[in-house]
Amino acid sequence: MAITVLVSGSKGRMGQEVIKAVNAADGLELVGGVDLGDDLDQALASAAPQVMVDFTVPESALGNIRTALARKVVPVVGTTGLSADDRDEVAALCRKYATGCLIAPNFALGAVLMMRFAQEAARYFPDAEVIEMHHEKKLDAPSGTAALTAELIAQGRTQPPTQLPAGAFEKLPGARGANGAGDVPVHSVRLPGFVASQMVILGGPGQTLTIRHDSIDRACFMPGVIHAVRQVDRLAGSGDLIYGLEHLL
Repeated sequence: MAITVLVSGSKGRMGQEVIKAVNAADGLELVGGVDLGDDLDQALASAAPQVMVDFTVPESALGNIRTALARKVVPVVGTTGLSADDRDEVAALCRKYATGCLIAPNFALGAVLMMRFAQEAARYFPDAEVIEMHHEKKLDAPSGTAALTAELIAQGRTQPPTQLPAGAFEKLPGARGANGAGDVPVHSVRLPGFVASQMVILGGPGQTLTIRHDSIDRACFMPGVIHAVRQVDRLAGSGDLIYGLEHLL
């Protein structure tokens, strides 16, 4: 039996890519799509999908997740900008409805590896900064990928990073970036021409290490999305919120 999928945000750039990928994938069936102004609950009731893939905006995504879980439809969510409090709410709803959910800051397999490599490198290079670059239409900053990368670097450290010298100051506020988890500096760039790129620069005595991932085309996210959708049996009755695609690889 094919896994049935509904796409939320179906008219957006990522939504259109998801629709193409689902239609091209063996064992998956697209049964619906909704966008701004559509009634998601009605669409879920009518199409009865097993999975809802959501690429919308944070203001919509949380409500979409609530609606899907109440219908025992597994949300696979690529929308970034959801807060830790939002994720706590989703985790509680997963338990309430005994239905799993995946929220992934990044579905590109290369980006997942980049984060893993950064976490490993932080064991030996506790001094690290994250620079993420996205297209000018991305609304949130920093990206979910950058925020998660900072968390993983902080977790990977076995010693504290070097402290700034006494009297250090910024001539322009924010010049040193925002403080991510573990006070890892995170810098966000928004310019035409980018899809999504991220560098992690780690420094040590006499050397630097740069780990970089570039998304050249949105198609790079689709293998990860399709892989996640195919985990529906693992997610459906789990009652767990999974944060990060790496936990399904």
